[in-house]
Amino acid sequence: MKLKFFTLLFSFTILFGSLRADEGMLIPLLIKAFESDMQARGMKLTADQIYSVNHASLKDAIFQFGGGCTAELVSSQGLLLTNHHCGYSQIQSHSSLEHDYLKNGFWAKEKKDELTNPGLTATRIVRIEDVTALVLQNAQGKQDRTVIAANIAAIVKTAIEGTHYEAEVKAFDYGNAYYLMVKEVFKDIRFVGTPPNSIGKFGGDTDNWVWPRHTGDFSVFRIYAGPDNKPASYSADNVPYTPIQYLNISFKDRKEGDFTMVYGFPGVTEQHVVSEYLKFIIEKERPARIEMRDQSLAAIDAGMQSSDLIRIQYSAKQASIANAWKKWIGQVEGLKNLDGVAVKQREEAAYRKMAESKPEWKKYSDALDSLNQHIKNNSDNEYRYAMGVEYFFYGPEFFKMIKASSELFNGWNTGVSAEVFSAEKNKLIASARAFFKNYNRGIDQSIFNALTLQYQRSEVSANNTWSLINVAALSGEIYGKSIYTDSTRFIQFVTSYSNKSSKKLTKDPAYIFYNTYYPIFVQEVDKAFRQYQAKITTLMQRYVEGKYTMFPNDKHWPDANSTLRLTYGQLEGSSPVDGMAYTEHTTLDGLIAKNRTGNPDFELLPRMFELATNKTYGPYAQDGELWVCFTGSNHTTGGNSGSPVLDEKGNLMGLNFDRSWESTMSDYLFDPNRCRNIVVDIRYVLWVMDIYSGATHLVNEMTLIKD
Repeated sequence: MKLKFFTLLFSFTILFGSLRADEGMLIPLLIKAFESDMQARGMKLTADQIYSVNHASLKDAIFQFGGGCTAELVSSQGLLLTNHHCGYSQIQSHSSLEHDYLKNGFWAKEKKDELTNPGLTATRIVRIEDVTALVLQNAQGKQDRTVIAANIAAIVKTAIEGTHYEAEVKAFDYGNAYYLMVKEVFKDIRFVGTPPNSIGKFGGDTDNWVWPRHTGDFSVFRIYAGPDNKPASYSADNVPYTPIQYLNISFKDRKEGDFTMVYGFPGVTEQHVVSEYLKFIIEKERPARIEMRDQSLAAIDAGMQSSDLIRIQYSAKQASIANAWKKWIGQVEGLKNLDGVAVKQREEAAYRKMAESKPEWKKYSDALDSLNQHIKNNSDNEYRYAMGVEYFFYGPEFFKMIKASSELFNGWNTGVSAEVFSAEKNKLIASARAFFKNYNRGIDQSIFNALTLQYQRSEVSANNTWSLINVAALSGEIYGKSIYTDSTRFIQFVTSYSNKSSKKLTKDPAYIFYNTYYPIFVQEVDKAFRQYQAKITTLMQRYVEGKYTMFPNDKHWPDANSTLRLTYGQLEGSSPVDGMAYTEHTTLDGLIAKNRTGNPDFELLPRMFELATNKTYGPYAQDGELWVCFTGSNHTTGGNSGSPVLDEKGNLMGLNFDRSWESTMSDYLFDPNRCRNIVVDIRYVLWVMDIYSGATHLVNEMTLIKD
């Protein structure tokens, strides 16, 4: 099936189908087909004002922040807003006991005070192009990977030749369509400001994925460019980027029912998964991963409560682990409450019935049946892989130090010049100092003890690859003797390292353990998972093709895949369960009320009480209240963190930062009656900058629109 068919079919679905505006993550290139419906719902923009290649449009103000969030430009001087949790690793890296930006916040008074962040990028989409026909040209079907890979390489080369741009071709709908993304990647992104954790993380784990919410989840950065306004690596000569487009600030009063639009880079959704896969997720995979993270978080939380140093060291790690952990808990609960497996089974029954109506459609029901059977028989491959990811990538941290150093150690044994040898040693020592700055041996040992017991149980039950380990004895050896669990031991070892040192390395208990069991994960578990997943992808390609072919008037949209998307809905509350009704916004009064409960997740600094008591709201209040957050019926997921929530004129209403507990299932099933995205109101963001923090100079960079 060629590209033109999918494009026309998708347009037919858009124009005549039943796709709800509040479900679906739309490709901006195709937004023209939605223009009339969006305008009927209150939008005052044209499709060209939202996405255009030939002139400035809203898409030029939207950036992918790092690898997993969204940010937006809000001034002519490259000022960039994103979520507090998106900038958290940078905030943490700049923090110390002497400069505790996590606790107290930080605001650069002048541009010279803005802090550099090596490795951080901000990426603008230059254009999106439908290239399915070119990708499949001369291919013997959609599985002809050799020809497809060669075509993609040629498309990318042509797209960026003679430019400073980067590009990639992404598969959509499991390889039924392909789109070219041409990008401009900025590499000098400086940290401008953040509120204290008592605002940016207000509510902590208690409120994460929960409504009502009172979190000021924002941080501020600035894009710097070379003198030619093009991306450049950090240099003191770089200047603030002059944007093609930046967002104006919506300062008008809000009301329930207002048009809302989210523009950003959603990460991953899996709306097409079949019933057996959803059953596997609900009953086995998610519960096991939740249990692994229960153990890690118990050790980390206890340590963070015992010491300010540990709190600073582990704050970003804790947030990263806890975010998915709590999401998964809500996801499982939501899918059970919705009876998600039964929903999928009903959809599949209708799919099979339709496939029986024409002989040429039987291949679609065959694909569906094969999918369910393959998953039922082989899902242990994914279970083992998921457990291995939790253990080797989110478990004991000394694994990271072994990964970072073993390649260099092995390389040194092959014979290099003295100059290279010395430079590599110095590089590794610098990396080790950065690692151990945020490492606590006691916490890591507690995580190792708990997770090793759990992981080896899962592996032994799978196929006896692991022999049972005396974890307590091994733990004592690793944390008492290994170079990888102690800064002094590691740096001394590297400083005096020579080829003769390799014998000592092979006797190190951590090195032996890791190099015994990690290769099993790579060579056996990962390999089996990839084979299992490859068959799923092939079957899903045909199954999804059947949806487009047999149900052209039903709602179809490509799963999120970290590409630029748009979703629209309205500012509204919800009634997610019987007897419960949520209002559409929260205020500063509610924030103070939560503090009075005594929960440490609701701690505030004294200035908040002073301003709240005196109702010092400046120009940021509405009807005597300071809105903090609101909810909308926009379909979002991970990666939409930091995305701008725009009003009917394209002005910035707030920053998307979360979903409600009842919405976390929306990666698999979207329920428009209960799924809501959570937004920090831009007026609260500016109040925190201006009134609370005194960073008025940043607000003065922005353009405020009051009508």
